[in-house]
Amino acid sequence: MTAAAKPSPLSGERDVAVVAFAQSTHQRSTDQLSEVELVLPVLQDVLKQTGLTTDRIGFTCSGSSDYLAGRAFSFTMALDGVGAWPPISESHVEMDGAWALYEAWVKLRTGQADTALVYSYGKSSPGSVRDVLTRQLDPYTLAPLWPDSVALAALQTQALIDAGITDEPALAATAVRSRRAALGNPHAQLRGSADAEALLREPYEVRPLRRHDCPPVSDGAAAVILAVGDAARALHPRPAWIRGIDHRIEAHQPGVRDLTESPSTWLAAIHAGAFDAPPDTAELHAPFTGQEVVLRRALELNDAVAVNPSGGPLAANPVMAAGLIRIGEAAARIHRGESRRALAHATSGPCLQQNLVAVLEGEQQ
Repeated sequence: MTAAAKPSPLSGERDVAVVAFAQSTHQRSTDQLSEVELVLPVLQDVLKQTGLTTDRIGFTCSGSSDYLAGRAFSFTMALDGVGAWPPISESHVEMDGAWALYEAWVKLRTGQADTALVYSYGKSSPGSVRDVLTRQLDPYTLAPLWPDSVALAALQTQALIDAGITDEPALAATAVRSRRAALGNPHAQLRGSADAEALLREPYEVRPLRRHDCPPVSDGAAAVILAVGDAARALHPRPAWIRGIDHRIEAHQPGVRDLTESPSTWLAAIHAGAFDAPPDTAELHAPFTGQEVVLRRALELNDAVAVNPSGGPLAANPVMAAGLIRIGEAAARIHRGESRRALAHATSGPCLQQNLVAVLEGEQQ
């Protein structure tokens, strides 16, 4: 793939930045907590970072899944954690919170608000998340066969191995790097790893995937605050400006795609301006080790880029929040002065079917 020219931005749009990011300490199970109790501390944290109160937030958008909760309109209960009285301007997407952030970004860019609160959450522990995710599949030809998310990822990984793009030792090295990077992340669920040689002696989950190639089952939540222009500068001394963001989708049926490539990621990256200048950081929503290989190739990332310095979804993977966390982690590195230009990526659907790419930068000197 060769990067094409980025389309010119529309006139009249405003610069938007991430000015705060908070997340829970992700766990295997939070049976003792309701969705509201899971979300509330995160919302309090992100608001405290800016000094804002909910009445000063112009727009609120959330991302979650009724399938995980097992009941319709479950997101309305989580609004108790936000406080919906007095009435607020609010929306919800049945997607990862990264897509809720996209909706909020559009609101701010078009002048409908100056600040936005975006949050997402997921509790995967109450049931089998592998079975729940089969509901994303084509309901007529594929979902009745119940191929779960790990089995489909195994097919994708085997395609990569058969094409000579990667091998099992390289995948184990990815898992080791990610989970050892998570040692510096107090919110990560899995921190640290045995050597690759030891991991390769473990049994397969679904060949060619072993446990280290797969994400943990995680419960967690995340939130960010967005602001425009001078409002962003007033709320944070080093805002993480969203220079571009775009999302694309490809065929629903995995059988009609080349699973070793991700053209939707590449196209989203073009429209987000990802190829305009090299990044120093990339937070990739790659729940399986083989998917990081696909994304690295689509985004043309070399070894000079720090990939998933937070540990990534191999260290914690709360469904419906892991993509928003990638944007938040990339922004947090800019806030701390550890990155000048970062890519953030989120995905949804089987085998990287839907992909979102955001480009974040620090203040220009």
